[in-house]
Amino acid sequence: MTMQLLYTQYWRTLTRLRSHQCFFGKMHHRIEVEDANVLVEHDSAVSHPACVGHAFVDRPPRSPSPAPLPPPDRKKCTPREYLDHYVFPVLLPALEDMLRQAKKERCFERKRTKFNAIDFLTEYLYTHNPEHCSERRKMELLDIPFVQDWLKDHPRPPLPLSLLWTEEEAALVVQSFWKGYLVRKEPEIQELRQWQREWREEYDVKQKVSKFWAKQMPDGDLPTPNISIEQLTSENMPIVVQSPVPTKKSH
Repeated sequence: MTMQLLYTQYWRTLTRLRSHQCFFGKMHHRIEVEDANVLVEHDSAVSHPACVGHAFVDRPPRSPSPAPLPPPDRKKCTPREYLDHYVFPVLLPALEDMLRQAKKERCFERKRTKFNAIDFLTEYLYTHNPEHCSERRKMELLDIPFVQDWLKDHPRPPLPLSLLWTEEEAALVVQSFWKGYLVRKEPEIQELRQWQREWREEYDVKQKVSKFWAKQMPDGDLPTPNISIEQLTSENMPIVVQSPVPTKKSH
């Protein structure tokens, strides 16, 4: 009785092993067996014990997929057919690449970034046009003719440095300013800066230089007098342009 109970529990455990490798690639169906001692007559050298209570049939070969239909005429097709055959095959990959690039630019982590989704889609759709793919593949956004025309009439303001700098560049600038502040707050440096400030107030170098040149060239602010071409031609004076480099005389 104990042996029969063990066989029954073992057979129920094997019937739940649907994920065994002997089930892969075959169609199987469970068969209810009333005989509890079915494993006694099972030969493990022929099949796996997990196959007991199941009927197997080989899977039929897959039929080849039909050839795709040619796209309809874009001038005669319906709007739905035009979207399915001419718009979505190009637009959907563009949206996928836009999301990947936005993830690289950390658009999902920050409120403000330099990434512009409209610019990305404009460049992608223009360069991946199936009819002009070869000649536009290496073009960038600013090389597109209609983009150049638009920017002439609607120039964009420059992006702030907070969007152009990378985290490493911004960290370097912040560290340099912080180190400069630590140096400038030293008592010796404060004393030196105070002396320089007092010296500049007492001895204004710029003012002394301007006074010196005012004495040397009292008319230095006036424009340089010049003779117009009409005066020279009216007096029959030839206009000769001399080269600053002396030329060799030919013998």
